[in-house]
Amino acid sequence: MSNTTAFADVKKQYLKVLKQYVPIVDRVHGSNHPEFHEVRRVFETMVKNIEQAGTKYPSLQEEFAMLRTITHDYRVPQDVCESYEAVLFMLSKLDEAYRSYWKQGGPSAEVHTKQ
Repeated sequence: MSNTTAFADVKKQYLKVLKQYVPIVDRVHGSNHPEFHEVRRVFETMVKNIEQAGTKYPSLQEEFAMLRTITHDYRVPQDVCESYEAVLFMLSKLDEAYRSYWKQGGPSAEVHTKQ
C-alpha cells in the first residue's frame, strides 16, 4: 500500500468522526483546556484544505506542526474524557500517515512511481 493510500484510508476512517467529536470536546473541555479551542481552529482549517484539495494531496504540514505544538505531541491531559483522548489519538494517526507520505518523497515520489 502506498503512503498516499495509507493517508487516504486513515482520513476516511477518522475524518467523519473527528468532525463530530472536535466541536463537542471543545464545548465540554474548552473552559478547563483553552488550548483545545486552538485544536478546533486548526482542525477546521485542515478540513477546509482537505475539501479544497479534492482528489489531490492536501497541504497540511503547517497544521500538523501546529497541532503537535498545541497538544505537546498529542499528549492526553489527565482530567479529560475518553472522547478527548480519542480525538488526540485520531489526529495523531492522521499526522503519522501524512508524515509518512512526505518521508517517502511526497508528490515527486508519486510521479516517479506512476511512470
